[in-house]
Amino acid sequence: MGTTSRTKAEQRRESMTALIAEGRRMFAQDGFAAVNLNEVARAAGMTKGALYHHFGSKTGLFRAVVEQVQRDVADRVAAAADAEGDPWSQLLAGCQAFLTAGSDPEVQRIMLLDGPTVLGWQEWRAMDETYSARHLTEALTALMQDGTLGEQPVGPLTRLLSGAMNETALWLAQSTDPSDLADASAALTRLLEGIRQVSPGRAAPPPSDQRHRVGS
Repeated sequence: MGTTSRTKAEQRRESMTALIAEGRRMFAQDGFAAVNLNEVARAAGMTKGALYHHFGSKTGLFRAVVEQVQRDVADRVAAAADAEGDPWSQLLAGCQAFLTAGSDPEVQRIMLLDGPTVLGWQEWRAMDETYSARHLTEALTALMQDGTLGEQPVGPLTRLLSGAMNETALWLAQSTDPSDLADASAALTRLLEGIRQVSPGRAAPPPSDQRHRVGS
């Protein structure tokens, strides 16, 4: 009985993984409105009925895809931050990585353009809170603890910075000027440097260092 249950669970996960992968490819390529569920199911080697069984609707499949993309972006941000040696550089690198991820056409279409429209702003923000804002809160808290940032309520600061970055990412997703990403990155660095509490003898890194990293 136990072996059969595990096998069914594994089959379910494999089916859902295949459907999400095909859905992600088609949603990124064609946009939510143009995607046909029959084509998604066929590409995944399944029936439309199986797709409805796992996700309930086209929106249900899209929700799973958006969540996966949100998680992937959060992983990129965490990897960029982890590559740095101190908390302040980690914050800068993570924030810049978020903007850079927004230049990915797949992220633009699924997470930034169709995501808020299809799921609604509240649900989209809840996902952002789960995968991005939580890490930003942790980073800001660490910087307050080591004196890089002045002590203050972390919740409002997190929402202010998160809102600014989300709005900038949405703007970049609709931009046609390649220089806008570098300009946004430089503006973000200046904004972050403006809230930094530099102690005597501690030099802030030049903003140009972060600007050169964009897209690298």
